[in-house]
Amino acid sequence: MNGRLREILSNKWLILAIRLILGVTFIWASLDKIANPGGFALSIYNYRMLPHETINFSAIVMPWLELVTGILIIAGIFMRGSAFWIGLMLLVFIIALSSALARGLDIDCGCFSVDGGHGVDTGLLIRDILMFFGALVVIFFGTSALTLRVAFWRSAD
Repeated sequence: MNGRLREILSNKWLILAIRLILGVTFIWASLDKIANPGGFALSIYNYRMLPHETINFSAIVMPWLELVTGILIIAGIFMRGSAFWIGLMLLVFIIALSSALARGLDIDCGCFSVDGGHGVDTGLLIRDILMFFGALVVIFFGTSALTLRVAFWRSAD
């Protein structure tokens, strides 16, 4: 990778912007799912990808994972680990959206609302791919600059 691109991707302000976008998006996405696990389970079921036995578990665990990783990535606590889990969830979402699009399913995505939010389309797929690359940037180029961890650590000195 050339030096200029590495310099751009490791810019602390770019990393902070990506962290804020990912964190706010995942926190926002988690809230309605946490409040309505049954509705989210139905959204997962509509993709027709998971065994029935795993749907309720996924509907309960995934929103809490979204919330926790969203908070942690914003705070910069376990930042790379949070970015890894966010990237992994995005990869799952990309696979699910691609599968639904390929099969022509006319379903609600279940992204931010379990009560008829947004249908599955290529715009969502592009959004998730861009966020996935954002998570990769944080994983590979993120620094501890501009994190709560550094703020608390420095104040303890």
